[in-house]
Order: sequence, then structure tokens, then C-alpha cells
Amino acid sequence: MLSELHMDLIAFFNKNKGELLHEWENSIVISKGDPYKEKISLNGIAIFNIVLNMHTMTEEELLETIQKYALEISEERALANINIGDFVYNVNLGRSVLYSYLSKSGLVWADLQESINKINFCFDKFLYYAVTHYTEAKNKIIEEKTMFIDSTHQDRLTLLGQMTSSFIHEFRNPLTSIQGFIQLLKADYPEMKYLDIISSELDQLNFRISQFLLLSKKELIGKEKEQFNQNKLIDEVLNFLYPSILDGKVKIKKDIVDEITLYGYADEMRQVFINIIFNAIDVLNHHRIPNPTIEIKCNIENNSHVVLSISNNGPMIPAELRKTIFEPFFTTKKLGTGLGLFVCKEIIEKHKGELTCLSTPDLTVFTIKLPLAASPL
Repeated sequence: MLSELHMDLIAFFNKNKGELLHEWENSIVISKGDPYKEKISLNGIAIFNIVLNMHTMTEEELLETIQKYALEISEERALANINIGDFVYNVNLGRSVLYSYLSKSGLVWADLQESINKINFCFDKFLYYAVTHYTEAKNKIIEEKTMFIDSTHQDRLTLLGQMTSSFIHEFRNPLTSIQGFIQLLKADYPEMKYLDIISSELDQLNFRISQFLLLSKKELIGKEKEQFNQNKLIDEVLNFLYPSILDGKVKIKKDIVDEITLYGYADEMRQVFINIIFNAIDVLNHHRIPNPTIEIKCNIENNSHVVLSISNNGPMIPAELRKTIFEPFFTTKKLGTGLGLFVCKEIIEKHKGELTCLSTPDLTVFTIKLPLAASPL
């Protein structure tokens, strides 16, 4: 049974319901683009009715009713993409309007304490349920959008790989012919100037083409894994890059264990070494480092893996960039493709290895860890 005080309170609110809701509606914050703005007044009525009937329900029934409306309204607010602060403000504004009218009821304020506590309970629980669900709903929307963006990005990468592969295969055919004619010219005219430079530049161009082809995976067709000597491969790379090393006056230091045998694709590993060493040369030249030095170290770990580090004394890579340098199309160079380190990481991981980067103000080190040929891939 309702007490006489509760009956008087309900009668007062019923009598002033229209004015109370009108004052609340005139004060709330509504976004112009809110697709549910027509329902906001209905939501206010729903909350008001909960307060109006709170004394007629058990606590369990009251919580169930509050939660039902809170989830429904917060779902709308999330889809409307409104500021959660506006939502909380509007709800608390309704509470303030209620108290403002309650002070005009003529009822003794001390006698109303139980009802005030219950009103606070209703509003607090409503906000708790609504904000919690709003957060979950927004996270779900963000997650779905992220999945869509990731899917779209992957589709674009796939399409780019297909287009690149088709275009560059066509580009590579005349390049191969040019390289062949260069070799014929070398044989017929061994004293002719600049042929070595032309050949070296064509090799560089062919290397860049191979980077793009690797993304499409079509370069793997017809290729088989083989055992190869890591140290011999590094020497070949240093000879290939010798013009750039000489031009930049870069000092090369080597501390390599003899006879390291790896198993995989030697041409791909050659690309990794060229990429990392050439990047180091480029950084040292660009920043005009005094006494530019690249150090290549190698050691065996647990008789199962080789750990190769390629370091340079260039400037430190900022921490925020180290998180993204292995991502595709990320580059700090004006004419860079942003594929070099991404391709390197892809190759190393395909060989069951790891590629990491550590950078300090004194030294930047790229470390490659790979299984030895004796260890199964």
C-alpha cells in the first residue's frame, strides 16, 4: 500500500507533468543532425514515468524497467553518434527540473528524503546502464568500421599486387634485353666507358622491380629452396653496393663467423641484405655523419640459429617511427616506395626468422635471426 505522502507526491507530479516536461525539453541539448531527435521527448516521458511509478514496483522490477529503457535509449544515442557528455547533461537536467518542481510541492522537505533517495537511485542506475551500454555499442561500431577498413585495405593491397605484377612483368622483359645487350657490348668493346655504371644502375632497377614482384608472390613460381652460404651472399651484396659505399666514404666493419649455411631463397635474402645496408648508407650520406660506419656482426645461438646484426652510427630512429617502419608504404624519403623494410620482414618471417630494430642516439641496429640449414624450416 502506498502511504499518503507517496500518494500526494504522485498526484503533484501528475498535475505538473506537462509543465515539467516542457521546461526540460526547452533546456536540453539536441544536435542538429540527430536522426532520433523526435524521440528525445518520448524518452524523457519514459524516464519521468519510471520516477512516477517507482513506489509501486519492487526493487527488482524497478531495476528491470530502468535497464530496459536505458539500453534502448543508449543504443539510439550511440547510433546517432552524439557526444556522451550531452546525453549525461540532458539526463541530469531532468533530475534538476524534478527537484525544482518538488521544492514547489508544499510538502515538507524532510518527509521527502526517502523519495529523493529513490529518485537519485533511479537516475543513477539509468545513467550507469546507459553509459555502460553506450560505451559497448560505440566500441562495437568502431570495431566493425575497423574491420571494414582493414578488409578494404587488404583488397586494395591485393589489387595493387596484381596490377603491379602484370605491369612490371611487362617492364622486365625489355630490361632483360637491355642487360643482355650490355653484356654483348662489354664482350665486343671491353674498353668502352660507362658500361659498368650502366650495368650497375640496371641491377639497381632490377632490384627495385623484384621488391614489387615479391608483394604479388608470383616471383616464387618455379623457385625451389636451396642451401646457400650467408657470408658469400653478404660479400656479393657489399661488392654490388661498392659504388655507393665508396661515394659516401662509408667504412665497413665485419665480424662474421665463418661458413654459415642457410636454407631458403638466396635471391630473396640478397634483397634483404641490400635493402638494410643500402638504407644505412643512404642515412649516413643524407645526414653527413662524421666517420660514417656500418658494422656487420654475426654469431651462432644455441647451435640452431644465426643472429646477424647490421648497425650504423647514423641518427636515432624515433620510438614512434620504429613502430611503423616495417609497415607497407611507410617511408620518410621523398622518393621512397615504403616497401623496402616491409619486404625484408616478409622475407625473414617466410624463412621462419625474426627481424627487429633497436635505435639509440649512438647506434641503429637491425637484427636478423634465422634458423641454420641443419634446422628444419
